[in-house]
Amino acid sequence: MAGHSAWKNIKHRKAAVDKKRGKVWSKVSRQLIVAAQKGGGDPAFNPSLRFAVDAARAANMPRDTIEKAIKKGSGEGSEERYEPARYEGYAPGGVALIVECLITNANKVAADIRMIFDKNGGKIGVPGSVSFGFSQKGQVIVEGATEEKLMDCALEAGAEDIQGDSDGENAGVFRVLCAPNDLMAVRNAIEKAGIAVESAEITWFPMQTVEADEGLIAEVEKLVDVLEDHDDVQKVYTNLA
Repeated sequence: MAGHSAWKNIKHRKAAVDKKRGKVWSKVSRQLIVAAQKGGGDPAFNPSLRFAVDAARAANMPRDTIEKAIKKGSGEGSEERYEPARYEGYAPGGVALIVECLITNANKVAADIRMIFDKNGGKIGVPGSVSFGFSQKGQVIVEGATEEKLMDCALEAGAEDIQGDSDGENAGVFRVLCAPNDLMAVRNAIEKAGIAVESAEITWFPMQTVEADEGLIAEVEKLVDVLEDHDDVQKVYTNLA
């Protein structure tokens, strides 16, 4: 759940992805198609496509499946058209949610998302009702790095903040934040320094977070899980601490 200590729980999230691999592949295929539609089928000249390809590889999608989706987007295969849509609302306890989708039927998806909010103790809002409390950031998750080495390469490339653990269960796992336009440069600098990149994406980052007890966290996670299970939903962001 992006925005909810995602960088601390990267291994847990990987396990969850494996359990839902088929659905994850479907979602990533849409990312590949849309990225290729907008910027062409060559990842070297299309940063959005490169990030989508990375997400596909992280989900263990076979190369031929990746290539097939790219061809669909670039017009070489059967054409599928998806449009981005964003829904905003509140989970139980007033926790803010941003739901990003790739859709083909706006009316159906809007009704589905509203129903999911209503049935799980949430309330859907109007555009802008939640996003004003978030900012878009480039985010790079790395594993197996030292903070000193990461700072040397990432800050010079435009990174704004580096967060992570130097010891404990998640030692060596860091989140690097930057302006969206600097994401590719920061990611390239990290890779050039020989540090493995787990993921790189543009994310909605809460400007302020809210604390919650275990009961409320469970309610919010239930709503997020149902949203993420919807075929048209790509990402869900929250302002939970």
